[in-house]
This record gives sequence, C-alpha cells and structure tokens, in this order.
Amino acid sequence: VCDSLSQSSKKLLETAQALAEIDVFVSFSEIAVKNNYVCPELVEDSILCIYDGRHPVVETNITDQRFIPNDSIFEPGEIVRIITGPNMSGKSTFLRQVALIVLMAQIGSFVPAKSAVIGITDRIFTRIGAQDEIHAGQSTFMVEMIETANILNHATNRSLLILDEIGRGTSTYDGLSIAWAVVEYIHNHPKLRARTLFATHYHELTQLSELFPGVRNYNVAVSEADNTVIFLHKIIPGGADRSYGIHVGQLAGLPRPVVQRATEILRLLELSSGKAVKNETVSAEQMVLFPETNPILKSLEQMDLNSLSPIEALNKLYEWKKNFLT
Repeated sequence: VCDSLSQSSKKLLETAQALAEIDVFVSFSEIAVKNNYVCPELVEDSILCIYDGRHPVVETNITDQRFIPNDSIFEPGEIVRIITGPNMSGKSTFLRQVALIVLMAQIGSFVPAKSAVIGITDRIFTRIGAQDEIHAGQSTFMVEMIETANILNHATNRSLLILDEIGRGTSTYDGLSIAWAVVEYIHNHPKLRARTLFATHYHELTQLSELFPGVRNYNVAVSEADNTVIFLHKIIPGGADRSYGIHVGQLAGLPRPVVQRATEILRLLELSSGKAVKNETVSAEQMVLFPETNPILKSLEQMDLNSLSPIEALNKLYEWKKNFLT
C-alpha cells in the first residue's frame, strides 16, 4: 500500500492543495453571506476608502449591543491620522479593524463594510500591545522600540502602518518626544509617507496637524450628561482633550476614596499647568489673586521652580490650598 501511495504522492499532494484552496474559498463565501460582507475594489493607487467598516471578530461576539461601524477614508494628501480619545472607547478596535479589512481584501475575501476601495498594500506593520520579553532580558519599552525601529526601517510608501500608543512605556516627556518624532519621520521621509493610523493619549500630538499638511486629527466621540460618560465608539474629526481615565477606573471598581482623591489630584495638576483656567475670561479685578503681604505669594517668590519636582509641586499646592481655605 505504501509503495502504491508513494507512486501517486505528487498527485495526492496536488489534490490536497486544491481541496485546501476550495475549502478556504467556500469558507470565505459562507462567512460573507452570513455576515453581509461586500466585495472590495483593489486599485493601484495608494488610497484607502472604507465606508461603515466593522471588526470581523468583535461584531460577531457582542450580543448585548449593536456594533458601531466606522469609516476610514484617507483624503488626497493625507498621510498620518492621529486618533485620540478615552480609554475603552474603541481606538484599538478601530485600528485592528482597518488592518484586518485590508488583509482580508488582499487574500481574496469579501470584507465587513458597506463598501471598500483599497490601494494595493505591500505590507501591514503593527505596533500594538505591551509586553515584556523576560527570557530575552527586554523590557516593555525595549520591545516597543525594537518593533517601532523595524517599522520605520522597512516600511515603504505602499505600506499600512498601525501604531497604538507609541512611547507609553517610558516617562511622559520621553514618550511624547519619541511619538512626535516618529510622526514627523513618517510624514517627511521621502521614501516612507505611508498610510498611518496612530492612536495616542498624548493630546499634544494633535498640534502636528497645524505643522504638517498630511496629518489629520480624529477622536472617539463621547457623550457627557449628569456626571455620566457614555462612549459612542464613533470616530469623528478633531482631537480629544481628555482621556477619562478616572472614569474608567471607577467602572473597573476602584474604591470611592481612590476615585475622589484621583479627581482632586487631577484638578491640582491641571491648575498647576494652567489648563484649568485656559478657557476662562478673567476680569482686570481678578488679575491680583493675593495681597502683596500674603505668605503664599512670598513662598512662591522664594521658590526655585527649576529644581522643583512634580511631586514636590503637588505637595506644595496641596499645602497652599489647605492654608488658603483655613
């Protein structure tokens, strides 16, 4: 029997390969009909136009609510799309959704969308998630930087880049600086300029749209009413200015004292950076906050701001607030 099979091994392998391909296309057809997929249009131009795109896995696993579809339409000249918004609002799901739709289109599958026109992509690069490589002696940040370096060194203008929270594995200013420089490099490098989705909590990056013509800002819509935050999971134009991290912590079950204290610290930090009053109109009479003999003013005049750490500044603000109220 073995000798007989060995004589026909080539035909058997070819038959098995053909059956495997048929099985794949039958599966594509079945899932396309079942989940209302559409036939994408593949073009040579470096464009990306997905209308009412959906995540092929997430939409089939949620039963208590309707999956919210989102467009992903890169306008002419658009290179980098910076996406800001709250935690748990759906930024990462949206990024994965776009990557999966492009991948499905190029392997011959229909896609979960109302319509899709997709420029041929040579590679899809992703920098998503955070994990240590303990066995290799690499920290979360080192892994993040290695993956980012690989993307920047090998991507082309026909690639699709999916970048989620670049720079979050290190200190705030280092991370922000790296994220900013990465966006600049992608936008300005003559051999790169790849279609890029860049999700971030660094709201300062939204300023890049004013500096570079190919950068656009988008955010995940939120509805606030009666101290309740509702994530709408809809990607809309414009940048976000809040992350609602404390609200997410409250949803996760953080003790009430922790939530209250976090809210108080947030207000103090915003006050110290000037954010709490940047949109308020201050009258001339309000410009002088303290009389000249006020001890708080004297303490402020004697303080060396250049050598003050953030925690020392926070403690000093808390001390001033306590003394002022008493």
